[in-house]
Amino acid sequence: MIITRKGSRNDIGKREGFIIVTASWLIISFFGAIPFVVSGAIPNYSDAFFETISGFTTTGASILNNIEAVPKGLLFWRSMTHWIGGMGIIVLSLAILPLLGVGGMQLFMAEVPGPTPDKIHPRVAATAKRLWFIYVAFTLAETVLLMGGGMNLFDGLCHSFGTLATGGFSTQNASIANYSPYIQYVIIFFMILAGINFTIHYFVIKRLFNKVKQDQELKFYLLVLGISTLLIAGTLMLENVLPAREAFRHGLFQVVSIVTTTGFVTYDYLQWPTFVWFIIVLLMFTGGCAGSTGGGIKMSRILLLLKNSTLELKRQIHPNALIPVKLNNRTVPQELVNNVLAFFLIYMIIFAFGSLIMALLGLDFKSSVGSVAATLGNIGPGIGRVGPVSNYADIPLAGKW
Repeated sequence: MIITRKGSRNDIGKREGFIIVTASWLIISFFGAIPFVVSGAIPNYSDAFFETISGFTTTGASILNNIEAVPKGLLFWRSMTHWIGGMGIIVLSLAILPLLGVGGMQLFMAEVPGPTPDKIHPRVAATAKRLWFIYVAFTLAETVLLMGGGMNLFDGLCHSFGTLATGGFSTQNASIANYSPYIQYVIIFFMILAGINFTIHYFVIKRLFNKVKQDQELKFYLLVLGISTLLIAGTLMLENVLPAREAFRHGLFQVVSIVTTTGFVTYDYLQWPTFVWFIIVLLMFTGGCAGSTGGGIKMSRILLLLKNSTLELKRQIHPNALIPVKLNNRTVPQELVNNVLAFFLIYMIIFAFGSLIMALLGLDFKSSVGSVAATLGNIGPGIGRVGPVSNYADIPLAGKW
């Protein structure tokens, strides 16, 4: 990039931005896998690459059968891949790129996707610095609170990395299941924060509460979390699976973990009623807010799809009426709506095609659908053979790639 910069224009186009981002993930994952192979913790390079790229992309899908047997140094690196990838390798480097004279807005857009991104500051480098300041502050705050609940510094840092990055790598085989309710609620709180657009956190810090109140995506995000938790917790209580308090805590934890695409678990939800499975699978196709560290389709896109679908019905009734789609009291250009529709269609095609390939490789229906939905949405644990108490170790080599 530095070599080709000389004599070239400052601005990076959309195509170049996405190429640089994609290449960055692949290159850093290629080298990031080396410590696992050299140490012998994951001797097979394909498995090591899978674990590493799962970390950097904050997917959280693992091939490790006994996490607690892995040396702490490697576990720390494993969690660090989450934290680095959480806000984006490119966003981190934007503080340096302007020194080279390289335009950064397209890189920022490629790393922080969303239909209506708001810039905290007109300069991309300044925006990146502010985002990272909030990111680091949340990480330190969660670490302190986790240590207050009995975690040691190592586990506190590693779980904070996994939470704020919405990655889900744990240092324990049972993930968060064996920790106290206090620790589980702390992680729930920070998972919710990590799933919110980081510009909202900046607005809160600056006391720009009117902007926070006007954000429809935030309201929709919290509404999805609330309704889903009530449905799951209510089902667990009515079916006498768990007592009220535990049903609420485990239900809330799994909803937040799936929606924010973190992937931590406190309970084997495959033991829950089929209706709960259905909700969990649906939630795998949501994701965090635009501009958050969460993956998935994103709440803003889903909200636009719902708004457009509703307005399309009105247009059918009143064919001559010009009814624009609005988000946060602003008219959304039709081109952007079309892009969201195209994104959703491509997402579902990839999901269907990927599920078919996994089935051809010998996986059963639930495992095929669950593995693709969980990895495509950057969640990690799915259903079937890749459920919350299993991993991706037994997935065929071709399926991992």
